Amino acid sequence: MTGAETFGAVSLVPPLLAIVLAMVTRKPVLSLFLGIWSGAAIYTTNHGVVQTLDWLVSSIGESTFNAKIMLIVLFLGAGVALIWRLGGANALANAVTSRLDSQRKVGAATWIFGMIWFFDDYSNTAIVGTTMREISDEVSISREKLAYMIDSTAAPVATFGISSWVAYQLSMIRDGYEAAGVSVDAGQVPSAFALFLQSVPFNMYCLLAVVMVGIIVFSKRDFGEMLDAEHRSATEGKVLRDGAIPMQSAEDSLGDVLTDSPQLRYFVLPTLTLMVTVVGGGFYTGLEASEPGAGPFEIAGNAAFVDALLWGTFMMVAVALVIGIASGVADLDEAMETVIDGFGMMLTALTILVMAWTIGTVTTALGTGVFVTNIAEEFVSPTLLPVVVLLASAFIAFSTGTSWGTMAIVTPIAVPLAWSVGGATPALLPVAIGTVFSGAIFGDHCSPISDTTILSSTFTGADHIDHVRTQIYYATTVLIVAAVLLTVWGATRITPLVLLPIGVVTLAGLVYVLSEFDANRKGVAATRTVRAGNRSPADDD
Repeated sequence: MTGAETFGAVSLVPPLLAIVLAMVTRKPVLSLFLGIWSGAAIYTTNHGVVQTLDWLVSSIGESTFNAKIMLIVLFLGAGVALIWRLGGANALANAVTSRLDSQRKVGAATWIFGMIWFFDDYSNTAIVGTTMREISDEVSISREKLAYMIDSTAAPVATFGISSWVAYQLSMIRDGYEAAGVSVDAGQVPSAFALFLQSVPFNMYCLLAVVMVGIIVFSKRDFGEMLDAEHRSATEGKVLRDGAIPMQSAEDSLGDVLTDSPQLRYFVLPTLTLMVTVVGGGFYTGLEASEPGAGPFEIAGNAAFVDALLWGTFMMVAVALVIGIASGVADLDEAMETVIDGFGMMLTALTILVMAWTIGTVTTALGTGVFVTNIAEEFVSPTLLPVVVLLASAFIAFSTGTSWGTMAIVTPIAVPLAWSVGGATPALLPVAIGTVFSGAIFGDHCSPISDTTILSSTFTGADHIDHVRTQIYYATTVLIVAAVLLTVWGATRITPLVLLPIGVVTLAGLVYVLSEFDANRKGVAATRTVRAGNRSPADDD
């Protein structure tokens, strides 16, 4: 029997237990462990302790991909630590303060930088988060707000760019064709790449999530718990709430800067090395794995971006070490002590990552994703297909913490379903593919057990649960708008090229209404008009 047949609805208990406990207690490590343990008890029908430990060990040791991510996190911790102690972060803050001197300008720069770095979501989160953290602190952007901007311009952007995401999505489409028993060669369906392009307008969550960041930045309006975070940072100058546990904190973990006259090169050279190595390494690995004359999408699809990011983070540390010691700012003992401190700074993030990977193993063993998908199939009609696939994918990704895993579960079911409901024609295939990807990324965004959400908290120095709790208001608003638009499409077949602009206007209106309502309810300003520090309100334009 399959996991879904064996465990059924009880398979939802471990991920939902972990998520609810994490949100309520703000203790993600304990919450995730209890979720894993409950899954092991269900799986083994006994105390489950041995199975829990076996699953934890396998999450660390069986996957070289996971091992590479762990090394990347450690190297980035070391690189950030060296940049901090050599004075690079202070020099950057001094250099950009006169130019990026307001929340709107820093937010816009973060938004644009996130859209430009479309190669890979992990490297996007690491590079943009590391680069913008110190700058955003200078204008008192809350860490929760920064983590939201980084997270919402990582996977949603990589979904459309020349990236590893596109390659994975193409492979999922091919798997869906195989599951439906249709083929491109027989002329039944378009090529995988053609279907991917057709699905882009239906990937409404990702498109609108990126737009939502721009609306929030330029309107300077917030609602939900993000309004509380931004009011705190504006009036008190605290980018983190009292009692928050940031996923990394250079100030607390590393101590004082080693120089009284910080130089910008200590930031620029290591960070530029990271960027160049990641881009160059991605291009090199993609080219090596492709046939002669391959196009950019094929090269990007074959690129090993995680390997490139591993090389890049190592080179970042190496360059920072060399220039720090060669310039006399740090001696060898101080430099190596800083590297070790940087590793230590990332232990919380690594622990949560391992736990998140492990609970993903639990949900696979219990058949959680397949169970949810089988339930959703009972409600499908041509009109409801888009929203049912969207919500099923969203729930699976939220429960399992993996967008790629959700795509792997749902796509081979959604494609045959769309083919059958569509009268054995490809008419509904683009919307099925687009909604699978949309729902998977929404669930991944909102889940405290998602590795990309954890990394967003890590590289922005945010408290992880605070990031999840503040982001979920915005992500859910976008999902609701996307679901309504897809329902309208299902009933009317109005082109999404008309529906998407309506969605943008709707989002802008909702941000205004919700921010006004929440601000009035809490007795605070709906827009950020008070600044901590020496600038006046008029300076924050």
